[in-house]
Amino acid sequence: MSETRGISLLSGGLDSMLAICLLRDQGIAMDGIVFVSPFFDVRPARKAARQLGVTLHEVDFTPEILPLLRHPPHGFGGAMNPCIDCHAAMIRRAGDFMREHGYAFVSTGEVLNQRPMSQNRRSLEVVAQTSGLAGHLLRPLSAQLLDPTEPERDGRVDRSRLGAIQGRQRVEQIALAKRFGLVEYPSPAGGCRLTEKGYCRKLRDLLDRVPEPAQPTADDLALLRYARQFRLPEGGRIIVGRNRADNQALKAYRDKGYAILHTVNIPGPTALILNALTPGDLDRAARIIAAYGDRGALTEVIVRHVTPTDSREFAVAPLPRDDFQPWML
Repeated sequence: MSETRGISLLSGGLDSMLAICLLRDQGIAMDGIVFVSPFFDVRPARKAARQLGVTLHEVDFTPEILPLLRHPPHGFGGAMNPCIDCHAAMIRRAGDFMREHGYAFVSTGEVLNQRPMSQNRRSLEVVAQTSGLAGHLLRPLSAQLLDPTEPERDGRVDRSRLGAIQGRQRVEQIALAKRFGLVEYPSPAGGCRLTEKGYCRKLRDLLDRVPEPAQPTADDLALLRYARQFRLPEGGRIIVGRNRADNQALKAYRDKGYAILHTVNIPGPTALILNALTPGDLDRAARIIAAYGDRGALTEVIVRHVTPTDSREFAVAPLPRDDFQPWML
């Protein structure tokens, strides 16, 4: 191995794995770095690091990404994905890590023109300049199509052995995967929840409930992963479990001071109450979980309302699903 050391963003996708392989093939010592937030699953990165046999550094990215969800300087993609600004912030943090730990450069698995918004030539240049890492940000898969970086100019990285890949086709990447013996890698996908429109409806609702300068809590963000969420007509917000695992997880939030609703005389879902409910919304919430319950021919369901200080039961008639579907986020 040479004395040159690099740090590479490792999402767990094939491109990020190949970026490490191309550089390591030159004898460069490579480590990986992944940025942890509620919006990104780091398990593929951990799996890729094990397969590659590289050290993976996990960095909390939540403080950087939250402000960008309200004011992204370069705008959103198709949902609430501030891709250009998010990536620039990641590169900036990676650059800090590079300088702190003595790496020669930061690399990524980006491919020129693979993504129309965030990987066109202009966007790649914006990220390099905005991050403050221009000259030390290497894209090995497309390097021969881009301006040389400092490590290429001074000979620490052999530019002629890097790639000239562009576009959305993956033929060249698959050939490289075979060359490097990579047999396990995910199919191409965003991997970021901020590209999912259903998830972003819940996130937008949350941000509307938490006005600036306040930021959502870790619990607020963790609860976004549950699918059945409702904004009730008088301002109430509830989450309704879809299965036993959801119900158990939602009930556990009682220990954190949340109130819940659950059915008593029939099997049914648990509802977690996210804010104080008016009497009208409490009735609607109870009737929603009654509608999802296994009630057979029953026309009335007993529901228990449990708060941090007391518990009471009352009977409700299930609400027709057509009535409450418009309230689902």
